[in-house]
Amino acid sequence: MKITKRTLAEAWQRTAAEHALLHKVVLPPVALSADELEAWADHAEEAEDDSLCLLLDEDGTVRGHHGPYREVFATRDLDQVLYLIAEAAMGRHGGSPEETAGALDRIDPAWGRRFRSGGLDDRRTVEVCGRDPLEGLAWIAGSWREQNPYTTLAFFRAAPGQPVDAERLALLYGADPAQVAAGTRLKDLQALDSGRAHWDRQWESCCFGQAGGWTFLLHHDTPPGSFADKEAYEALGIRESIWLTATSAKAIYTLDYMRDGRRVDDDWGMLELIWYERGRAPYLRGGELDFLNQALRRAELDHPALTSTFELYFHALEESLGLCLPRREFAEGEVRAAYWAEE
Repeated sequence: MKITKRTLAEAWQRTAAEHALLHKVVLPPVALSADELEAWADHAEEAEDDSLCLLLDEDGTVRGHHGPYREVFATRDLDQVLYLIAEAAMGRHGGSPEETAGALDRIDPAWGRRFRSGGLDDRRTVEVCGRDPLEGLAWIAGSWREQNPYTTLAFFRAAPGQPVDAERLALLYGADPAQVAAGTRLKDLQALDSGRAHWDRQWESCCFGQAGGWTFLLHHDTPPGSFADKEAYEALGIRESIWLTATSAKAIYTLDYMRDGRRVDDDWGMLELIWYERGRAPYLRGGELDFLNQALRRAELDHPALTSTFELYFHALEESLGLCLPRREFAEGEVRAAYWAEE
């Protein structure tokens, strides 16, 4: 059945009447054009209101928006629309994700299961994470926000479980060939002049290696002339790459995910980590990054003591994509490292 403004209003009225928790929840504003949506967004911005607004297309597609440019879902499934309205309403009470899940349980157990899975239905099997969330990748999230040890955390693989050659990658980026050949470690760079020399030159260095089926390369600025040998770079066979980039002076922290030569982002453009708030999926529901929405929900529910959104985000990257960094190797200075080669 095609969704119209009338069928949507009647369906929400019936749903809200059946559940005490929804009695006072009104249907979000329904815009029928981009102009109406923009007018609502302008008003909401003045009122500092980030609640949900619905844009109804002529073909019956309902698009949920937080602001004029943040489309958070698009569906022709009336049940999904009703669920997503309820999810947004329960989340606005300001409770924890587990409290939101409990509220949705009381409305409909299937909705509670759906919220816990992070997906758009309740058919996904959910496995509880029994590991320390600050191992693997999330341990570096806090210091990374302060650009320590590096502003860019880059990960590469040729196929799932197949990392690319770490030494060859570092050399193509511009690492000193002599230090790469010598197997130089971070502690070797730090040992010179009691560490003062490395303190002055750390912005000219990189660390590299393999973990979790990925090759990692951590650095600040990329030296001029990197990737001059395009054929050698293509020979690495890179199929997937992920960059996490911090510009803390501007409070900009971004994710850039490339797969098979194209950016994975649902045409959103630059993906900032600050879009993520506990209990709210940061990316398009049902979109290309919905797997990360689901991993974030599991991180929230499995680790309620973890309050940092950056740590939760990094843990979700580990759970969904396998990204990790060897904490002990970094702590003990055993990770491979090099300065950029001098021109």
